[in-house]
Amino acid sequence: MASRKDSSASVATYADHEVIVPAHSLRNAVTAAADCNDDDPIAHAEAALAQLSSEFGAWMHAECERLEAARQTVAREGFNEKTHGALFRAAHDIKGEAATFGYPELTGVAESLCRLLEHTPDLARIPQPLVDQHVDALRAIGREYARPDLVDVAHALTARLRDVTDEFLKHENRFRPDYLEGIFAPPLVPGAAGA
Repeated sequence: MASRKDSSASVATYADHEVIVPAHSLRNAVTAAADCNDDDPIAHAEAALAQLSSEFGAWMHAECERLEAARQTVAREGFNEKTHGALFRAAHDIKGEAATFGYPELTGVAESLCRLLEHTPDLARIPQPLVDQHVDALRAIGREYARPDLVDVAHALTARLRDVTDEFLKHENRFRPDYLEGIFAPPLVPGAAGA
């Protein structure tokens, strides 16, 4: 389609239809970027991230401590909207931040805990020992991150926790087959299974 110089609206009438071309006012809303000799903005962002990377360990430790505090509150008070929300947010934050902070092996366990908290229909039925196992695994993986066999240990822990969580979710949602199908449907993104 040829570019029009005229930015006003136009109507082209044909035997069986009309084509309405709206006014092209976006051109007036955009300004050309000034020529600058700045480096690549992505390189600037990566450099800033590298400067902060010395803090990542402390940040991940703080996130694990926040998760631990949320777990202790659940153990004392039981699950309610507030305690459930605090535990879920702490696990979800670890799931989202772990790879960025250099702790990708925490992601799978945090994701499994999020699944447990998100898909159990009755909060009172969430087993505290299963929550404890997830939180303990996250804290242990974070604490032992320098171990040479950590990847294997983390994968084994993640797989076992995911299996137990999935069996629990299947049982708890057995009366909701459509919901179960949604939980256990294959991911739409290739390679995202178990991510």
